[in-house]
Amino acid sequence: MTQNSNTAAGARTGVGPKAFGAGYLFGVPMGDLGWFTSLLMGVATGFAAFFAATFCGIVGILVWNGSTHGTVDYALSYRAVGLPVGLAVMALALGVLGTMWVRRMLRKA
Repeated sequence: MTQNSNTAAGARTGVGPKAFGAGYLFGVPMGDLGWFTSLLMGVATGFAAFFAATFCGIVGILVWNGSTHGTVDYALSYRAVGLPVGLAVMALALGVLGTMWVRRMLRKA
């Protein structure tokens, strides 16, 4: 009987995929990203945060209007919730990914 790399012995020897460790986030090699990939991932993270925060803002306004019989405008969820959260997360992601890219470039030089 042959033993493949998916067995427990293969996992102990480090043959399996890396999930955690230096430069890895959920199996993605974060330390090996180029400048364009870092830019793309930072902007995509900001868009995802914008849409998630806007959804939460819309649901919050829906609950508020339903419970208080108020007339809060739903556009407030975009301006006051989604946009600031999306910009903050995008700036944070671009800062972290940019720092990782610069460190890698300085390490190579």
